[in-house]
Amino acid sequence: MSARPVTPLLDGISSPKDLKSLRLEELVRLADEVRAEMIDAVSTTGGHLGAGLGVVELTVALHAVFDTPDDRLIWDVGHQCYPHKILTGRRDRIRTLRQGGGLSGFTNRSESPYDPFGAGHSSTSISAGLGMAVGRDLAGRKNNVIAVIGDGAMSAGMAYEAMNNAGAADSRLIVILNDNDMSIAPPVGAMSSYLSRLLSSKSYVSFRHIAKDIASQLPAPFTRAAKRAEEYARGLMTGGTLFEEMGFYYVGPIDGHRLEHLVPVLKNVRDMGNGPVLIHVVTQKGKGYPPAEAAADKYHGVSKFNVVTGAQHKGTPNAPSYTSVFARALMAEAEKDDRIVALSAAMPGGTGLDKFGEKFPERTFDVGIAEQHAVTFAAGLACEGYKPFCAIYSTFLQRGYDQVVHDVVLQNLPVRFAIDRAGLVGADGATHHGTFDLAYLSCLPNLVIMAPSDEAELMHAVATAAAHDSGPIAIRYPRGEGVGVTLPDAGEVLPIGKGVVLRDGQRVALVGLGTMVQTCLQAAEELETRYGLSATVVDARFAKPLDTALFDRLATSHEALITIEEGSSGGFGALVMGWLSEAGHLDGGLKVRTMTLPDHFIEHDTPANQLAEGGLTAAHMVEKVVRLLGLGQ
Repeated sequence: MSARPVTPLLDGISSPKDLKSLRLEELVRLADEVRAEMIDAVSTTGGHLGAGLGVVELTVALHAVFDTPDDRLIWDVGHQCYPHKILTGRRDRIRTLRQGGGLSGFTNRSESPYDPFGAGHSSTSISAGLGMAVGRDLAGRKNNVIAVIGDGAMSAGMAYEAMNNAGAADSRLIVILNDNDMSIAPPVGAMSSYLSRLLSSKSYVSFRHIAKDIASQLPAPFTRAAKRAEEYARGLMTGGTLFEEMGFYYVGPIDGHRLEHLVPVLKNVRDMGNGPVLIHVVTQKGKGYPPAEAAADKYHGVSKFNVVTGAQHKGTPNAPSYTSVFARALMAEAEKDDRIVALSAAMPGGTGLDKFGEKFPERTFDVGIAEQHAVTFAAGLACEGYKPFCAIYSTFLQRGYDQVVHDVVLQNLPVRFAIDRAGLVGADGATHHGTFDLAYLSCLPNLVIMAPSDEAELMHAVATAAAHDSGPIAIRYPRGEGVGVTLPDAGEVLPIGKGVVLRDGQRVALVGLGTMVQTCLQAAEELETRYGLSATVVDARFAKPLDTALFDRLATSHEALITIEEGSSGGFGALVMGWLSEAGHLDGGLKVRTMTLPDHFIEHDTPANQLAEGGLTAAHMVEKVVRLLGLGQ
């Protein structure tokens, strides 16, 4: 293990207030030390690396200029907040990032007063910031509100909804656009930095207000012409016309790694008057760590790594990941059917569609962080006879729920939803768990919901979805590796709504959905070994429609029936319980239990610990059966 970095300046920082006395050259050295500390910490914990490295200087400048936490500093998404955590009294715990009982990998209100708004999903910062700014104004306070949002997050409609609202208001709000892809800005140099300082200076702002006052005394046509001329001139110099049109005073672009540029601009903007301001800061993702600079995508989120070489410590997989199996299966189906197209909302790599895109570039669409648009875009494709596979993480599909209901399900359009990261996801924690999709989808008419129990079943599910043209269909599958089964050469089309009995037994039927099927088999083995009880194990395969014939047979041949799902209450188990009640099986004394995740959020930890906390291990199932049947008494 390499020695910890030498950080004499950082060692003297206990809170952002300690930055106020530092000279500019000391702030520069402090930024270097923060970067070294962050690299060393993430090398031992894993986590988001590139985004945080890109905002080190910006973080130092913000805390040096503004009076946090009284001034509210909101980090959009929150995955770039590690330098912020180091400077806000959490450095002593920075090597517990994303570990059980340790620091969250995102901003978290319960963790620190310096985190005024929790995040994990993108594009919420401007809306939250405007709410805080209006709340401040109503209370008669004078503190600043600063929202830092990345250019990727600006692809979401919510950001523009918030900017539209903020631009029409008179509340004081500072938005910092962290542009780390050069997607908006021209190259940044001395001239643009000079213009930014000029445009944010008191003299220019005062002159602008005087010009406005003079123009207001002129007839309306002259007033409008003067405003357009000024905005057009500034737009030519800076590229800020879009933001000016939305009502923001635009400053930028600024080199986000030059504190001598950042600090004076932030001070100027801090002291400006009312109204929303947007500061356009250009940064480099992974700045200051050569491996991350060279491969920003590979170092966005990392496992533990060697600081010197940059090599990430990834264990040898025992089986292919569900995501890779999905991509393989989808490509196989697309080879046979040129109507199959694939969509992602800014996560082509995370959903496996990067591989699909390499093979079928004209049939692959990444719409950016815009899940609502992705769902309705897929609906439009379905209207034209195509077979869209909309691949979105479970936690992000929540953002397009109205579109699922109104634009897909209501019209019974054959959109295929590939719901990745279903269930508990480990270190990313509560913001990224896919634990609600069964509940929020099971209540929708027309929708078929599949949950494969292993990677071979996932291949069958993809083939089934490709063949299903009579309405919408969803496949939910977990993060991580499969269970190691032999993969078929091709997926088979399954009969819709039919489960399969994996193990015949007596007295109790364990009906697992998706990931819980393997755990049911483990529990059945333990029940037989310890109690001599042979339990029936069923792979439901489908959460909806229910295999009512199978449930009828199970209910009449067993004393007890237990459903198990890696999701919240209100999903598969609720559907089963409702049907059993309506069919009269509960009147005959059938003992029914549903095992779901508890009614609270489960924080970041290892998946095994999360399942244990959620009560969804084989041991929990055995205990449930023992109590239900009175075994061992």
